[in-house]
Amino acid sequence: MKTPIAYRWRKQLAGRMKYGMNFAFGGTGVFDTPAPYPNMTTQIGFLQQLIYDSVYTQRDMKTSLAFVSVSGNDYAYYIARNGSTAGFPAFISSVVRQVGVNLRRMHGLGVGKIAVGSLPPLGCLPANTARSSFQQCNKAQNALVDLHNRLLLQAVADLNNQTDSTSFFILDIHDAFQTVFNRPHQAGSPKFENPLQPCCMGVSAAFSCASVDENGVKKYTLCSNPKSTFFWDTLHPTQEGWRAAFSTPPLQNSLRQLFQN
Repeated sequence: MKTPIAYRWRKQLAGRMKYGMNFAFGGTGVFDTPAPYPNMTTQIGFLQQLIYDSVYTQRDMKTSLAFVSVSGNDYAYYIARNGSTAGFPAFISSVVRQVGVNLRRMHGLGVGKIAVGSLPPLGCLPANTARSSFQQCNKAQNALVDLHNRLLLQAVADLNNQTDSTSFFILDIHDAFQTVFNRPHQAGSPKFENPLQPCCMGVSAAFSCASVDENGVKKYTLCSNPKSTFFWDTLHPTQEGWRAAFSTPPLQNSLRQLFQN
């Protein structure tokens, strides 16, 4: 299959719509974030409208697989707007609860299989390990990630029970990342000197990957070989990083369950 096209190109590339569609917008979340794009509820509404317009049929839906990605933008925004530490667990519960509502809605639209990714260990992102010179993950943040994933696991189990189906699955992205971090030199996988250190980063905390000053002078550094790093910048894995994650037992087992059922 070809890569699903982005929703915004549905009219220009109508011939590619049979391969599926990507409704995601970078920087968005389950709820609204500073990114000026539609949140997950609105994105599902785009799919619903295409079904109502008979662009996709119920047969299309029944034989389709949807992947739902929640990567932590809601939590980054919570921190940015000075959300309290005490209120964080309740906010996580509200995010996961809305994810459950969204998954049920997609099932109601006829989507045959729905996979949702577990949240990766956000405390291990270079943005959060820079203080330790990329040596240690932030345990407090990872504890909150663990809460999210526990609630998500329960939500998916409840949905399968309530719908008397096996339509909902979790892709274990969290344990895949942790496996790579714990065994960066595992035989048969890419060799990461330090998986917590990114390839591209700003020359100081005031700059980020790809920053330039008012004169166009680069204010970032690049590693000599991106294939030797798990992270590209302070937030996103490299292609080689994703390749390593996908080769781990946690993610391979998740995919096996998804496609065998």
